[in-house]
Amino acid sequence: MKVTILANYEPHAAKGLMQGSDREAAIKALFESVGGKMANLMFTRGAYDVVVNGEVPDQSAGMGMALAVRASGSVSDLVILEELDMKGVLAAAKKAAGSYKPAG
Repeated sequence: MKVTILANYEPHAAKGLMQGSDREAAIKALFESVGGKMANLMFTRGAYDVVVNGEVPDQSAGMGMALAVRASGSVSDLVILEELDMKGVLAAAKKAAGSYKPAG
């Protein structure tokens, strides 16, 4: 499953970046610890400090990574976007639309 992670560094973590913390190696190791693979890492200017793209085996692996990172206290505004199988989503939506009765 492909994922995109968006996050902002907390002030103490930003200090670590300035002191030379190798975030690419750390994030690569994080993905590998759950059987995944980091595709790329971008430090960005704007709403988020960092954007990471990668693959994880399943939703549990992705959420496990998120929980571990949140628990570290090093980031805020952590968002994980999961790639969807739109054919499957549309098939389910068509089934649901045929049986859902709106209020009113």
